[in-house]
Amino acid sequence: MAKPKRYLDLPERVQLTSGQLTSLRSDFGKRGIQGNYALYPWYSTHFTVPSNWTSQRVLLNFGAVDYEATVFINGHNATFHRGGYFAFTIDVTDYLSSSGANELLVFVHDPTDSDPYVIPIGKQTLHPSHIFYTPCSGIWQSVWIESAPSNYITELDLAANMDGQVNVTVATSQQTKTPVQVSVVDRGSKKVVASHNGTSDAAFQFTVPSPSLWSPDSPTLYDVTVSMGGDVISSYTGFRTFSKGTVNGVVRPLVNGKFTFVFGTLDQGFWPDGIYTPPNREAMVYDLQTLKRLGFNMVRKHIKVENALFYQACDEMGLLVIQDMPSLRPLQQRTLANCTRISIEPDSQQQAEFARQLELLVNQHKSYTSIMTWIIYNEGWGQLIDGYPEFGLTARVRQLDPTRLIDSTTGWFDHGAGDFSDNHHYANPQCGSPFYSIASSPYDPARIGIQGEFGGIGQNVSIEHLWNVQEAIDTINQTYEIDLSVEAWNYRSHILLGELRDQTQRFACSGGVWTQTTDVEGEVNGLLTYDRRILRPNEAQWKVDIQSLYDAAASRSNSSVPLLV
Repeated sequence: MAKPKRYLDLPERVQLTSGQLTSLRSDFGKRGIQGNYALYPWYSTHFTVPSNWTSQRVLLNFGAVDYEATVFINGHNATFHRGGYFAFTIDVTDYLSSSGANELLVFVHDPTDSDPYVIPIGKQTLHPSHIFYTPCSGIWQSVWIESAPSNYITELDLAANMDGQVNVTVATSQQTKTPVQVSVVDRGSKKVVASHNGTSDAAFQFTVPSPSLWSPDSPTLYDVTVSMGGDVISSYTGFRTFSKGTVNGVVRPLVNGKFTFVFGTLDQGFWPDGIYTPPNREAMVYDLQTLKRLGFNMVRKHIKVENALFYQACDEMGLLVIQDMPSLRPLQQRTLANCTRISIEPDSQQQAEFARQLELLVNQHKSYTSIMTWIIYNEGWGQLIDGYPEFGLTARVRQLDPTRLIDSTTGWFDHGAGDFSDNHHYANPQCGSPFYSIASSPYDPARIGIQGEFGGIGQNVSIEHLWNVQEAIDTINQTYEIDLSVEAWNYRSHILLGELRDQTQRFACSGGVWTQTTDVEGEVNGLLTYDRRILRPNEAQWKVDIQSLYDAAASRSNSSVPLLV
């Protein structure tokens, strides 16, 4: 989350021919680039290193490449990276030309859900249909170079809690213990409120006295500067504590020690022109601002990982994040030679790779203030049943990041792992209640009751606001419910939100996730249409309904209302 002072975005070329040299991003209309289902694309560009970088190391950074990337600099194989959602950095200094332009080639292999691959893909598929969407291919986040001294900071882990304790780990390229200085600065006054001298490549702690706390209602952030020899980086943090505890006999999620009813949307993060890549930062932030304006205090990032600016925006505006691990190949079967149909599941190597990438997810994102919960499995997609691997994965995530809650199995196939008893049901909720439907499980009073998904009601729109692909249009009627007008849609939304409020008052409901932020391809059940031009909610009504959820939760915290379970 820390960005160095000196960096240059690499130039792009806007041409794409499948199987040949291409520009630095694909897959669709982003910056005029066109191309479908590029399983083996090549990317090419040239860059020049500034002359005043001659005494520095030169680092080449990739925000994310889907799925496998082999990087060549001036004909030299510089690195190989696997995992379509995660950043990686290469020290390319030794491969650079002493003068003139440098050639950058990137070869990508992106199998998505082609046989025999079982990899983390989320909702991408080579065969889009309703809730599974057009895939992204290759480089879909930023690529840039930066200069750094011979021993430079490679990673900064920051965690600050409600008691003012700051936990810091500064990793370095030479992995030798080196003196570092960390300064915490008040954003308003610009005053240094704490400074501490520590040592790199090992965790250390210090305390900031009486910090202003971060919460959805007051998202206070502090700037952080880390100095190590000739390397200086800037970052930020917020002081908050996420935990669980029993409040009036019910296990609840706590923010800074207080029960906070978490309510947000299922956020797919797809775009008509860029698929995974938003048109710009403003468009991406607009979605989040819309949620905040309506009264939501949370967003569930659904089986996708976003770029750093997304999480920074959530930190700054006070939106809690429930972060999914992208699912392995979901809900697909293959036919054996004897004509038997079997579910596609990961083998031991594929399961190990899923676990490795889960660790990448946690390690690369655990310094963001707003992330409250990690989700490991969604609705059993890619989840092995034999041996219940979610218990071991939950323990590993807890070891990597003990500061957050874990929703081990959102929706289905819950065997008791993690902090949440999570129900999925459409359209009406079943949250912390004495009733449920399969494949969800009965509410477990030893864990937090949450409605991991509900709503999902749709309303069709005119063709100019739809994903104008006939195969997608043909699946619109698969939406959980179609309302014939926006007025009917708002009426039904009011009823469903009222049910969630009632379950919060009567039972053990501690939060919910409404499906969903936007329409996506053949789904027309978003608050916003896919082009973001129509907002379906009656804003005044929705603000009242959402506030009533928080009020119902507060009444359960401040009184001894009997629990009817």
